[in-house]
Amino acid sequence: MVATVRSGPLIGLSIQIALLVGLAEAVGLGPAGWLAGLAYGLVVCLALSRGLHQPATDLGPADRVTLTRAVLVGAVTALVADGLTGRPVPVELLTALTTVALSLDAVDGYVARRTGTASTLGARFDMEVDSVLVAVLSLHVAPMVGHWVLILGAMRYAYLAAGWVLPWLRGPLPPRYWRKVVAAALGVVLLVVTSRLLPTAVGGVLALAVLVLQLESFGRDVVWRWQRRAVRPVTTPVERPGPEPLAGWRRKARWVSAALAVLLVLAALAVPRQPGHLVPAALLRIPLEGLALAAVLLALPPRARRPVAALAGALLGLLVVVKVADLGFGSTLGRPFDVALDWRLLDETFAFLRASVGRAGAVAAAIAAGLLAAALLAVTTWAVLRLSRLLTGHPDGSRRVLAGLVALWLAAAATGVRLVPGVPVADAATTALVGAHARQVQERLRDRSTFADTVNVDPYRFAPDDRLLTALRGKDVLVAFVESYGRDAVREPEFADIGEVLDEGQRRLSAAGFGTRSAFLTSPTTGGGSWLAHATLLSGLWVDNDQRHRTLLASDRTTLGDAFQRAGWRTVGVMPAVNQPWPEGAFYGYEQFYDEYSLGYRGPRFSFASMPDQYTLSVLHQQELAGTDRRPVMAELALISSHSPWTHIPKLVGWDALGDGRVFHDTTARSTSEQPRAGYRRSIEYTLDTLISYVQRYGDDELVLIMVGDHQPAPVVTGPDASRDVPIHLVARDRAVLERISGWGWPDGLRPASDAPVWRMDEFRDRFLATFSPTLAPPPPVTGPPR
Repeated sequence: MVATVRSGPLIGLSIQIALLVGLAEAVGLGPAGWLAGLAYGLVVCLALSRGLHQPATDLGPADRVTLTRAVLVGAVTALVADGLTGRPVPVELLTALTTVALSLDAVDGYVARRTGTASTLGARFDMEVDSVLVAVLSLHVAPMVGHWVLILGAMRYAYLAAGWVLPWLRGPLPPRYWRKVVAAALGVVLLVVTSRLLPTAVGGVLALAVLVLQLESFGRDVVWRWQRRAVRPVTTPVERPGPEPLAGWRRKARWVSAALAVLLVLAALAVPRQPGHLVPAALLRIPLEGLALAAVLLALPPRARRPVAALAGALLGLLVVVKVADLGFGSTLGRPFDVALDWRLLDETFAFLRASVGRAGAVAAAIAAGLLAAALLAVTTWAVLRLSRLLTGHPDGSRRVLAGLVALWLAAAATGVRLVPGVPVADAATTALVGAHARQVQERLRDRSTFADTVNVDPYRFAPDDRLLTALRGKDVLVAFVESYGRDAVREPEFADIGEVLDEGQRRLSAAGFGTRSAFLTSPTTGGGSWLAHATLLSGLWVDNDQRHRTLLASDRTTLGDAFQRAGWRTVGVMPAVNQPWPEGAFYGYEQFYDEYSLGYRGPRFSFASMPDQYTLSVLHQQELAGTDRRPVMAELALISSHSPWTHIPKLVGWDALGDGRVFHDTTARSTSEQPRAGYRRSIEYTLDTLISYVQRYGDDELVLIMVGDHQPAPVVTGPDASRDVPIHLVARDRAVLERISGWGWPDGLRPASDAPVWRMDEFRDRFLATFSPTLAPPPPVTGPPR
């Protein structure tokens, strides 16, 4: 008997899975069908196993017939669930399965009477299978007949729900043959409508008629219970003394805490780490690591179980912290968290918050993040400890549930069922996550030495100074990095206004005698990390992480600034976001460096941006470019008005009205935005318009302006999986400069064409130096990691 009790529901679940596999092979089964069928089978298995725990109960002959009906109803449920998602439903197959299931409804009762094996469990099992079939069929025919037909399937469950609120509705009802007639009529009418043998209008009339019968049947039961509501046994204090209500609440609290612990562990393991997968359906997975943890806790001796559970809970908390970091980095930087290197970015994050919301807000956010991390560790540790007590307190039931979940996992793995693209129901993502970050650490260790060797290969280190950049002698060269200016800004239809700014700017510059060429570079970063893009373009090396950046800064690599300084230019760095010592300026070869304080701005901040780009350009011009008795200037500028969060954006004002920036206190000189994408668009328009206006106002034959994006904006603007390409423009009035780059293949105009050349950003230094240093031998081709 014990073997039958334990194996009967599991055999039914196994047959259910086999039938779903058969359906998938025969007619195809989508994710919704798989989920509905598997969930239904698991619920039937668990509910039947619980019912068989009652004394003197077993799966009798009639119960096996009902179990067969239940399996067929599971197949009907899977097909109907698929149909609700828009997939075609095989009407003939659905009708055949329903017909057999309804026919067996008469068989199980006959078998129970003939064998004398009628039982309360069997009767309840039979009734619940009937109810599910009616509910599922009503869902299927609702689009044909009308959504009012859902009342047919919902009435039974509404009656049960009412019993939770009104205790007098609970308990057994007296046998009544009419009740069985109405139940049979429900199934037959829904089968007729499903088969489409009759016109839809006729089916609707039949469904309406059976609804009237159903209302009458349920109404009679309700009246019968109402009339007898006062004749219910009353529990006296003598039978259940004093503290029993409190003990009942404690029992409920224990079950609630156990359920909460299970859900927390499952959520911690199943929550995706990719922002694009973060949808509710992605949590409907079976994590293999959770099954393994449950098996280990069940197998451990009592003395070892608690410390192992506590350790597992703490590790699970750390795993959640890493997942949250992956989600955050994926949403802002378009890549996962680097456990080897990204801890250093905490300082940068704090600085960004301090500049955007003030020091108090940044401190509050840092404290909240620390408390959240500690709370995650505490909660996951508690959840695993509570799960351990639940498993060991009910070992037999736990083993059966675990066996059922393993069977479901294997079936889902074999069929590859997915509710969310790229997220299988049979989940092993935690193992993959740990493996990915372990490989990440190994790659960083290997890259440290190989990149150090690459830095030392520099064809321009020993180039004669008098042969460098001879084709630009006498020119002022400005390299302006535009924050978050990516390919999407100039190619996505949503940002068409930016394209119009570029087209209008092209007309204005052409009228002033300037020529323009545009293309794309592939940045090593996205969403942030501007310093990596600056280092890549200026050094000619692919610098895509802070480890490489530190290695580069410790070298004597020739940067563009070094090359211009050696060739006789005055070199200048302008970084309005820098507000602390910045030794990088010396590495890049700048004789003069302007930071936030030395630029002398007295106006308001614009979120992260310490000052408007127009003011930055004005100070550079007045301090370095306005005089006549001077050396030519090469300047690198970081223009930051388009830095996230794009909530406060300056407006272009008269160049003569800038002064020390106090003009921007006037509300007419600034705007606000609550939508990131709209704010981003307006900020890019502002910076591009500012640069074009600057060239119109101050540009001459000696100016060469290189405008380049540092990286694409965060995925909140571009969406997931956007390219890392950024626009680059060269503006000059001297036609000799433009003819010099004719071999680059860059098309005319400020708006890069979709088929414009795309270089890696680390190729720019060598191509630029080779083009404008014609007396030097060309360097070897750039080699580096693939894009």
